[in-house]
Amino acid sequence: MIGVRPRDRRHKIVQSLWIGLWLFYLSAPVTDLIRGGHSLGARLLGGLGLAAFVAWYLLLVYRTARQLPVGRVLFSVAVLSAQATILSLSLGREWLVLFVYVSISSGAALPGEISRWTVPGATALLAVTAFAVPGGDAYLTGLLIPALMGGFAMVGIRAMIRTTVELREARATVAQLAANEERLRMARDLHDLLGHSLSLITLKSELAGRMLPSRPEAAAQQVADIERVSRQALVDVREAVSGYRRPTLPGELAGARTALTAAGVVADLPSELTAELAEEQESALAWSLREAVTNVVRHSGATRCTVTLETRQTLAGPVVELGVADDGAGGSATAGNGLTGLTERLEAVGGTLAAGPTGKTGFRLRACVPLGSGS
Repeated sequence: MIGVRPRDRRHKIVQSLWIGLWLFYLSAPVTDLIRGGHSLGARLLGGLGLAAFVAWYLLLVYRTARQLPVGRVLFSVAVLSAQATILSLSLGREWLVLFVYVSISSGAALPGEISRWTVPGATALLAVTAFAVPGGDAYLTGLLIPALMGGFAMVGIRAMIRTTVELREARATVAQLAANEERLRMARDLHDLLGHSLSLITLKSELAGRMLPSRPEAAAQQVADIERVSRQALVDVREAVSGYRRPTLPGELAGARTALTAAGVVADLPSELTAELAEEQESALAWSLREAVTNVVRHSGATRCTVTLETRQTLAGPVVELGVADDGAGGSATAGNGLTGLTERLEAVGGTLAAGPTGKTGFRLRACVPLGSGS
């Protein structure tokens, strides 16, 4: 994979074969060592110099996937340039090919803003050295283009590797954000689902306990309701975990009437919603109704709860407003899990949430969503 360091032995072998393939062009200096008529001392020194050059070159190229300090890379390129110059001046024109490797390694290992200068610099040093070596100008034409184009080709490859790495990191970040969003969705759904259902089960259990001594048949009916609510809660949780559950306003209005009546709260509810809402907007309002009614049943101590659904015209366009008001103890609108989750749901569909006391007593929640903007 581009831009990824070898993870196992197989990847290292593939990388080594790919890099080693381009060492074929060193056949010219190797042939010159064998058949160039140099003395034994010159051959030994030339062989050591070539081995040192190749080792330094491979060390630099192998580490291109790592972010090496620019100073160290520049020092390595300078060492390679010095070796290429000394070997070419000492042993002849066949050694000028080493400058091609200098240009390529600088393009591969240095950032683009620096390699755009080092590649032409290595090519210029090749030209100067070629004119200083006997017969070197005859090799110049065949080496200038590979040095210049090969170096800039590696600049492009390095930029592609950097872009690929950034895209891979961005994809990993997106995957992490998606996982976090899914966990947040599940937390919101489970809180809203279980909070409502468990509150209703608690109320009906208390009611059944009070009825049991004197009214066993009515208590049995409450127990049957508890079983029904429990089964429905189980279904809802499974659907929420699967990501398919979208509550509807008619269903939540019916559930709100049942919960309020079981809690001894007079329920004043609208019959239905006349406006046509998109699925996402209706779901957000349905969650808001469920959370508001759950809070009325659990915390308010109210005797009456009024739910309104109406369409209003605002400067931003038509909106559908859900209002849930009670005559209970009131109190401050602390941003707990419920209100925080509702705010996030409504903001996701362009809506707003407002909640707070209506006076010394009572509490009101208002949830608004735009009409006709859903997809």
